[in-house]
Amino acid sequence: MSRNFGLGSRNMADAGRMACDQAVRRGLMSFSSAASVSQRWSKFVVWLKENTDIGRMERIETSMVVEFGRELAEEVVTCELSASYAQNLVSAINSVMKLATKNEWQPVSPTKDCKIAQRQHSRETMPGGIDRERVADAIAVLPPRTGAVVALCRDLGLRSKEASLLDAKSALNEAIKAGIATITEGSKGGRLREVPIDERGLQSLKNAAAQQGNDRSMIPTNRSWAQWRNVELHEAREIVQQFTGGSLHDLRAAWACERYKELTGHHAPICGGQRPDKVTDLGARKQISAELGHGRAEIVAAYIGRW
Repeated sequence: MSRNFGLGSRNMADAGRMACDQAVRRGLMSFSSAASVSQRWSKFVVWLKENTDIGRMERIETSMVVEFGRELAEEVVTCELSASYAQNLVSAINSVMKLATKNEWQPVSPTKDCKIAQRQHSRETMPGGIDRERVADAIAVLPPRTGAVVALCRDLGLRSKEASLLDAKSALNEAIKAGIATITEGSKGGRLREVPIDERGLQSLKNAAAQQGNDRSMIPTNRSWAQWRNVELHEAREIVQQFTGGSLHDLRAAWACERYKELTGHHAPICGGQRPDKVTDLGARKQISAELGHGRAEIVAAYIGRW
């Protein structure tokens, strides 16, 4: 059989579309459904190219779909995606793979396997990363370079991809001169943002810059993002979960809680604080939203909770 289950294209996105077109001709799918499923399938193909070395549908495994789905789940929590759309993205993968494998594909559940919530919600539990001693313990058992990336997530509120792709040496120079670090690489939609750097952040940048050496980012030059993500970051996720009870994303939430305290003088709602006046609260949420790389103040509830 030729590549991509003999669907007629060596390109996975096109092969998926062709599978849907065949389903339309057989009366198994409407034209509109085929178009929607194909478009959603193409997003998974883009993710595969960015995060794995998979280039043919025969090599796709359910574990990859679960990992993709759990990234979507985090975007639902932070209101970057609607729960229904995230679930539909996973369902589209199941539809295409079921067609391609002639019903041999074992479907991945968007809710049970990928943990995609039924709806967006505000944070209801304190982020595990709020306890700095536990984070430090996790960092201590990681390789120095990986530990430096974890520290950047905690002390600058960065996504793990942003921390990995950061040119820490340039960021350190900017932080020393201006007290901020400009984040572009790895950000959602390539949106530039400025992150304030306090003393802890400065120390983390100094350590990261030292670990970076002569490389262009925290990822060694001889390794791809996919390789780094699947080995070093995978280990970091497991260790951080083991020591803090939370994910790497929880480190961003911990940073946001501390930032709220800095801006308002009150602990974040999820940390048991007392509510400041509405103007102060909203102003802090708007600022934190921008510093986290979001566009709306209401998204911050996913990090610090609601009053």
